[in-house]
Amino acid sequence: QVHLVESGGASVQAGGSLILSCTASGATYTNNCFAWFRQPPGKEREGVAIIYTGDGDTYYADSVKGRFTISQDNADDDTVYLHMNNLKPEDSGIYYCALNWANYVFGDRFAPDLYKYWGQGTQVTVSS
Repeated sequence: QVHLVESGGASVQAGGSLILSCTASGATYTNNCFAWFRQPPGKEREGVAIIYTGDGDTYYADSVKGRFTISQDNADDDTVYLHMNNLKPEDSGIYYCALNWANYVFGDRFAPDLYKYWGQGTQVTVSS
């Protein structure tokens, strides 16, 4: 069983920055695919960023390109970060970390059904 824990959520002003972290424990895969999703109030969950820890490939939602960066820890393959810059009020929501074996994540990589493990989420609130 894999357990994911997110941290780093906070309340910030528009234009500010945050770094979210996600650490996986348990029987993770040799080649993981980590993803960050978010769920704004009253809206459906949406994919934000993805990283394949085997080759470092990354993918981003259009709404965050140029502002968010997903990265993995240099010393720990089971920890990833989401660096969020120039935050906007529309970035507010609960941010979730998700994980699956990289070979299972293809096609519509932001489809939530492709991810087997999920964290409990961390709240990000951006005020104008």
